[in-house]
Amino acid sequence: MNPERLVDLAYLRRARDMIDRDYALPLDVPTMAARALMSPAHFSRQFRAAYGETPYNYLMTRRIERAMALLRAGTSVTDACLAVGSTSLGSFSSRFSELVGETPSAYRRREHPAVSAMPACVAKAATRPTRVTPAQATAVPAGR
Repeated sequence: MNPERLVDLAYLRRARDMIDRDYALPLDVPTMAARALMSPAHFSRQFRAAYGETPYNYLMTRRIERAMALLRAGTSVTDACLAVGSTSLGSFSSRFSELVGETPSAYRRREHPAVSAMPACVAKAATRPTRVTPAQATAVPAGR
């Protein structure tokens, strides 16, 4: 790996750290790119190459991850939506359903006993949302 690539990775890490820290603030790609000292288009390409997803998808995954923790704690869907920086309840619910595979309300109603028995750092890793494809959402689990 050449020294220029290492410098780019360090700048990308700075931007990713900003997303992790400031996920509830209104962030857009130009703001993230400025943190990485790159143009928005170059930043988007480099971020995707380094982390496997676009900066916006990474931001939304962080927001949904934090919302999941709030919903498990009993926060209302609207309050969780606003607390993680989403301004549209409809868009938040759509993205939540896409990533988690169920609506925020259904997730909030469901029991999460295993998660409450785990340390917070383990629960965060175990419940990290991943994109659910339409085929996965309609598939019947084995053994049912």
